[in-house]
Amino acid sequence: MFKRPLLICPPWINKFYVLDLTPEKSFVKWCVDQGVTVFVISWVNPDERQRDKSFFEYMKEGPLTALDEIGKITGEKDVSAIGSCVGGTLLSVTLGYMAAKGDNRISSATLFATQVDFENAGDLKVFVDEEQIRTVERKMAEHGYLAGSKMAAAFNMLRSQDLIWPYLVNNYVRGKQPFPFDLLYWNSDSTRMPEKNHSFYLRNCYLQNRLSRGLMEVGGERLDLKKVTIPIYNLATREDHIAPPQSVFVGSSAFGGPVEYVLSGSGHIAGVVNPPARKKYQYWLGGPPVGTYEAWQAAAVEHPGSWWPHWLEWLARQAPDKVPASKRPPGGRRKPLGDAPGSYVRIMA
Repeated sequence: MFKRPLLICPPWINKFYVLDLTPEKSFVKWCVDQGVTVFVISWVNPDERQRDKSFFEYMKEGPLTALDEIGKITGEKDVSAIGSCVGGTLLSVTLGYMAAKGDNRISSATLFATQVDFENAGDLKVFVDEEQIRTVERKMAEHGYLAGSKMAAAFNMLRSQDLIWPYLVNNYVRGKQPFPFDLLYWNSDSTRMPEKNHSFYLRNCYLQNRLSRGLMEVGGERLDLKKVTIPIYNLATREDHIAPPQSVFVGSSAFGGPVEYVLSGSGHIAGVVNPPARKKYQYWLGGPPVGTYEAWQAAAVEHPGSWWPHWLEWLARQAPDKVPASKRPPGGRRKPLGDAPGSYVRIMA
């Protein structure tokens, strides 16, 4: 199995198990089957007790603490990392912070449908201006968090023709029961947003676009993503309405090292959760993300099937060394607390 372990930093706006929905769709299981040692952050569903948790504390108690634990469990100092959606934004912030601190434990990074530049951000921008953010902040101040139902409603309204009206018509007009669907179950399993962290994210990213411009300050450090020189695999999805491929493309230029920009078919979730066995969708490769997105897309070459094997080849090039599987028992040097997916995913909004 691969010597270098992998840390996945999922978004805290949803439960992490979207990458581990079923054995057939699980990106986590597929990675393990390929010989990758996988660690995934499982965020607590916050309540009043976490109202003052800042973006810095999410970084410190999330990926930075995870890196400490990976070192204790595996004995490895070199780690590959994946960040998904806002978890990818947090990972990018972490990389900028680590670069400022001279911390080089993350040797390569992968971003799934992630924005670091928000100038061309997706449909969520319709909810972001000074007046609307102040309204959200006043609402969060009542209990210290934004209710998960509010966040879920916002996402559903962005795709109402897919996520609201078909179910109203079939359920309430026609009296039909919806078919069991794992992705919709996950979509309804919402989480709360802690007040301090969510306000920072909305203002610094969506409203002021400070990260890519080198103006964001976290933990007393001004972040410069140009100092992040590790290899990055930057995956965008063609029909993404949350992190549009144009926005992800522009964000690629914010980093200082080599960026492999890959465009997947489908949207924000299905374009990521696309296992090879399903032989569904496709992906495009077009060389370094320079010039305009439109020019890159016009020259890009389409490849059938999942991008997962292409990513694994990229990952293996970064860290080809192997170790015997016997050296990586579950839990390693730490006693496991319990089976996956852990207890945090059972905390309802």
